[in-house]
Amino acid sequence: MLICRVVGDVVSTIKNQHLKGHKLLLVQPVDLDGQTPKGEAMIALDKVDAGPQDLVLVNREGGAARILLNNPKIPVQAVIVGVIDNLDIA
Repeated sequence: MLICRVVGDVVSTIKNQHLKGHKLLLVQPVDLDGQTPKGEAMIALDKVDAGPQDLVLVNREGGAARILLNNPKIPVQAVIVGVIDNLDIA
């Protein structure tokens, strides 16, 4: 699981048939401060209706994503599975 910031939308006029009806977002992994970029941005399928600049939890594992979406043929590696309201690091 990764903590990421939503940094953009992905718009496509032609999609793989298994992606129809799903929203794709561009997410940037961040440090625990929620601000400092960490690693390359990626495309993630949104399952929680995340919005611009939201801090989100991303599952980045293709097999788990296919199980979560109940579709063994969906071509996805990263799925947004939660919007983070607050981080409390002790």
